[in-house]
Amino acid sequence: MTRSSQVAPAGAKGPKVEANVLDLATVPARLKRFDRLMGIDLGTKTIGLALSDVERSLASPLETIARRKFTLDVEAMLKLAAKYEVAVFVIGLPLNMDGTEGPRSQATRAFVRAVAAKTQIPFVYWDERMSTAAVTRELIAQDVSRAKRAEVVDRMAAAYILQGALDRLRAIGAAST
Repeated sequence: MTRSSQVAPAGAKGPKVEANVLDLATVPARLKRFDRLMGIDLGTKTIGLALSDVERSLASPLETIARRKFTLDVEAMLKLAAKYEVAVFVIGLPLNMDGTEGPRSQATRAFVRAVAAKTQIPFVYWDERMSTAAVTRELIAQDVSRAKRAEVVDRMAAAYILQGALDRLRAIGAAST
């Protein structure tokens, strides 16, 4: 369940620099030995979170935050980031199937800008096309009930997003050695 497509932190006409947003290729140089990454699947009703292990090889579903108010949502997310010593957020960017950005992508970028004002932890965008669909298919194949799927799908989608980024980081590391 991995994807290998990275999303640039920029718009269509060349790199537009966003505060606190990194290109995935620059992440390894910023990480200390046991730093973790947190995956984020941003939805309108929930925020799915996942966490890497300290070796940054495996993503695990962590929690689903039911969205209430921006400040409360971010406070919960940042509290978990502090608890697990997260060094980088990997947030799914919901691109259209043709690779263009639509309203959901813009909402994700607005969320990142707002959170960036409250933390020094940088973000990386990751193409999340079909992540929830892939996770849902897998849960159905495992005969997970509809109620249980609804309970876990967002944090599992966050793990799917994060695992794709971790796999790409590993490939970047292998290419540079």
